[in-house]
Amino acid sequence: MKQNNIREVLSHHPIIPVINFNDIDEVIPMIEKLKAKNIYCIEITLRTPIAYDSIRLAKEKFGHEITIGMGTIVSKDQIAKAIELKVDFLVSPGLISGLSSHFEDSGIPFILGVATPSDIINGIQFGWDTFKFFPAHLFGGLNALKTYGQVFPEIKFCPTGGITEESYQSYLALENVISIGGSWLK
Repeated sequence: MKQNNIREVLSHHPIIPVINFNDIDEVIPMIEKLKAKNIYCIEITLRTPIAYDSIRLAKEKFGHEITIGMGTIVSKDQIAKAIELKVDFLVSPGLISGLSSHFEDSGIPFILGVATPSDIINGIQFGWDTFKFFPAHLFGGLNALKTYGQVFPEIKFCPTGGITEESYQSYLALENVISIGGSWLK
């Protein structure tokens, strides 16, 4: 299964909120708010000092009903921590060839970020076919994805970065977009 079956995860969650928690008391209310909107998936980023505690709390309270991912992964130590926390998927902002075996060996579905055709081709060399397109708004957005759909018809994307409440449906309408990540749902 490519990328530990990331397409299965993404296909069930067309919208993936990307959340930075600055206070542990924000975790439960935010997830309750997402559930009220019928969103049962969250990517918790490692951009704050309480990220691991936030993931741990989310898994304890909601792990049986929502899909919890860890984002902004840039090191093998973070992958090891993700295994320990039993997250449901991994997200990296870039394609890190030196970590490819760590992602694959984790057994956790993963998606890595790409922006250019070279990035995509590098990922294809690992046998991967699903990528985070990041940051979408800085690298051509909808027009880039339309072009990539013609050049790389077998590739699916989860665009993230600059996606808004006003634009997300246009992204989801593209045939090569499997889901989108966004922070507007806070």
